[in-house]
Amino acid sequence: MAVRLISMASEIDVETKSAKIPRVKGIPFVGSTVEMAKDPAAFFVRAYRDYGPVYQVNVFGRKQYCIAGVEAAKLMSTKKGRDGLRSKEFWQDFVDHFGASKTLTQIDGEEHRKMRGIMRKGFSREAAAGQYHMLTEIGDKSITRDWKTGETVPVVEAFQYMIVQMIGEMMSGDAPLDYVKDIRTNILFLLNTLVARVRPKIMLQSPKFKKASKRVDELGEKLIAQFKAYADSGELPDNLLGDVYQAHIDDPEFVQARDLAVLLTGPYVAGLDTVANSVAAATYGILKTPGVLEKVQAEADALYAKDTVTEADIRGLTYIQNCLKEAMRIWPIAVAQMRTTNHDLEFEGHIIPKDELIFIGTSVPHFMEEYFPDPYKFDPDRFSDERREHMKPGVYAPFGRGPHSCLGQNLAEVLMGVIMARLFHRLDLSLESPDYVLKTKTAPTPGPAMSFSVKVNGERHPAKPLIPEVLEE
Repeated sequence: MAVRLISMASEIDVETKSAKIPRVKGIPFVGSTVEMAKDPAAFFVRAYRDYGPVYQVNVFGRKQYCIAGVEAAKLMSTKKGRDGLRSKEFWQDFVDHFGASKTLTQIDGEEHRKMRGIMRKGFSREAAAGQYHMLTEIGDKSITRDWKTGETVPVVEAFQYMIVQMIGEMMSGDAPLDYVKDIRTNILFLLNTLVARVRPKIMLQSPKFKKASKRVDELGEKLIAQFKAYADSGELPDNLLGDVYQAHIDDPEFVQARDLAVLLTGPYVAGLDTVANSVAAATYGILKTPGVLEKVQAEADALYAKDTVTEADIRGLTYIQNCLKEAMRIWPIAVAQMRTTNHDLEFEGHIIPKDELIFIGTSVPHFMEEYFPDPYKFDPDRFSDERREHMKPGVYAPFGRGPHSCLGQNLAEVLMGVIMARLFHRLDLSLESPDYVLKTKTAPTPGPAMSFSVKVNGERHPAKPLIPEVLEE
């Protein structure tokens, strides 16, 4: 009896403390759904300013908690954050859709650490070692195909094709360009309905989604057959997809046969929209901001004056990398992370009850004057050694925070460096109008709108092949 009374008192205490958490005002029933869907980054910043680092939102009549700001970013990097939060619920419907047992984003704890261990080498920047001549050649093929002189180019789409070609040729020896639009449609519908849950599930019944979903399933089956053939012949490639398939052979209970389709198509899903959005946003910032283009061109020209390009050369693209960092600050793809509480979680003087779904607005500091003066100005020099504004604890989180931070961020950085350097070395680009202001989209991930286009005014330098790098054994 005494134990029950103590338990009841604890429940009452949790509810009392939870009741102090402010609720964001919104439209009846839909609550904050429309505002969040329109501009999630702006919503989380406004709510943080109005309500503090902890608040509740109403999404289609469903209450969800939010934590945000530097406070939330710091929490994600602590043992308290790691032990107190899990990813499973937000991604479970996505996993079930594919009939899989797990994905990297959906598992936690020891299983998550094990899967990251399998994928770590394939997602590292070392995965591109010795291949910069090939990546540059793929960039040239893409420029020839999609960036013709005198034409106006839809930037996000052109980058999506370039990225899928790079990932495909690096990891499978083939580029599934015919599937790009299907992958994009599939991501759009699944993330909106099953993960972020800002669209109703009835959308998955649309013919457009069903057609795209069937095509992505087809791609998955092709990749499974391809890597099974590699394995049967003893020629499994030493890359991310090869590592995943080898893990299936070694431990079929952990990497199950039903997981292979979603795991082997995963790099395309992960890179298609996210990397394309970031390089497209950087392209806008470079072309829009006076004085930036000339510095980018000079650095790119110096890189491609060399006969051979190495990882050290790509990492030495300081100004271009700073442009990319600034693009990911102003137009973050990881606006918020989504988790569930493992237990009653104390945060900033409030209690968030166990098993509650929460949004974690780690990008909020990106837009705060306190950390980034004139935060909506595109200023790559924020990241210079002299200023280092992003190094203040908790203020910069372009790839998320905590155990589920983006595993592919290092590979993404070198791929984006190659893409930006080759494009601005080869081509003379400009905005359609000097007065153009970037329009953005929020789905499937935030970034420049698909309508964002640039003019190809001409060629600055011809396509000169590189000599392959000779790697030491």
